[in-house]
Amino acid sequence: MKRILLLALATAVILGLLVYAINSLLPQEDLIPDEGTNYCAQVQRNDSLSLSDVLGGMEDQPKDQSGVYVLEDGAGSMVQRAWFSEYAEESINIQYFIFSTDNVGLIACDYLVRAANRGVEVNILIDDIMVNANIQDVLTLNSHENIHIKIYNPGMNLGKSLFGKLKKISTDFRNANQRMHNKTFIVDNRVVITGGRNIADEYFDYDHEYNFRDRDVLLLGEVVPEVTRSFFEFWNDSLSVPVTEVSNVTPKNVSDPKRFVRLHEYACNPANFWPEARQRIVDFPSTFQEIRANNELVWVDEVTFVADIPGKNDGTQGLGGGGKTTSALVDLIQNASQSIDIQSPYLITTEESRQLFREAVERGVTVRILTNSLASTDNLEAFSSYQSDRKVLLETGVQIFEFRPDAEERTKIMTGELQKTLEQPPIFGLHAKTMVVDGETVVIGTFNLDPRSANLNTECITIIPSPRVASSVLIGMEIEFQPENSWQVTQTSNPDGSVRRSKRLNTWTRKILPKSIL
Repeated sequence: MKRILLLALATAVILGLLVYAINSLLPQEDLIPDEGTNYCAQVQRNDSLSLSDVLGGMEDQPKDQSGVYVLEDGAGSMVQRAWFSEYAEESINIQYFIFSTDNVGLIACDYLVRAANRGVEVNILIDDIMVNANIQDVLTLNSHENIHIKIYNPGMNLGKSLFGKLKKISTDFRNANQRMHNKTFIVDNRVVITGGRNIADEYFDYDHEYNFRDRDVLLLGEVVPEVTRSFFEFWNDSLSVPVTEVSNVTPKNVSDPKRFVRLHEYACNPANFWPEARQRIVDFPSTFQEIRANNELVWVDEVTFVADIPGKNDGTQGLGGGGKTTSALVDLIQNASQSIDIQSPYLITTEESRQLFREAVERGVTVRILTNSLASTDNLEAFSSYQSDRKVLLETGVQIFEFRPDAEERTKIMTGELQKTLEQPPIFGLHAKTMVVDGETVVIGTFNLDPRSANLNTECITIIPSPRVASSVLIGMEIEFQPENSWQVTQTSNPDGSVRRSKRLNTWTRKILPKSIL
């Protein structure tokens, strides 16, 4: 009976995680243009530019400082990834939990293939649980001589039948639930983008129905080699397996010189990639120079990148055990003296985490947390657990705010091109994972305030000790605490009733799942 219950729980967890799963690494037949269309002839790379030109003058900065530029809007974050991919000179190292093949994902794949065509070495590391791809398509992308794909902790998804997945989670439950949630994008060991965003439409304001309010940070200088070191620690670990070894499927069409033509045409098609967005990429060098001229790129001492080790911990504490990121965040909370402002899309507390906040409040620290409402969340499993403990968390003295799906701020940060095409703006949900301590130190990363991030998923965070950067981030957070963007929750009032009854019922049914794996 215990095994049957375990299988039922495991199946529910898998299905919940695969809400985000991808279908293919190459465009399906109904997504490609008619044969003979040559949109790519209209899209040309400026060969007179180089990444070194745009980053010129950085060598004048003190060697112990890191350049920090916070990426608030999705479109701007996409533009920077695209431009740095287009002008990479040596390497692109990518580590993501989700790499979708929707519109943004296909365009990203095209940029990577074109970089590889120029001789750039491209390494892609993706967690297995979020890949629901045709193995042939993954192998096709991997077949490029300069593209190398590894799958983190395989055995749960790619190349496995449903029976194989259930067998894995029933016989090796802890290992099956250990996922790589890190998100890093590294170019030439000189430029890093890291933070909350995965590669999919909804993280870059491209989805027509539901988008995320998220946050990344661009890093230059002293901290970059540490991010690269962490990437290769994962890349070289035994948990990261070359995709060719994940399945015994025989690759097809991997020697066809035209195997990426349809991908190129899809990405160049203005119906798929708006000319306005492409123009922003073309204009990025001048935009970046304006950012530097206006001192928006802030140079900071002692920026720290903290990443968990592959596997998170030694496993001796079962589904517990913590990790490097967990310890770093606990230390920051314990040393706060005035204020802690947090954005976390999934908020599942334990007695230990509530005690941390209780002690902070008793020291006179004001603690505010913005999370998703039932109306804005994309994860009913996580919300169900938060909902059960919401009143207990409020008793610690923490102030809780829940993001509105119709937040007024969404029309200001959402890409203008999408707004022009839709009569009704998409729903917005919170996905940013940010903490500001005492108005002086900012944490931007992948860590959700839940037991999964604390004990099972590997995570990464960037700790930025800069009142100037903190002030900038707090401006946006303060706006989102306002009534037009979020509801404040009390012991007697919450916005759960604003959603349809069926969603409330679905949320209630999730309460069977154990908190430790949510």
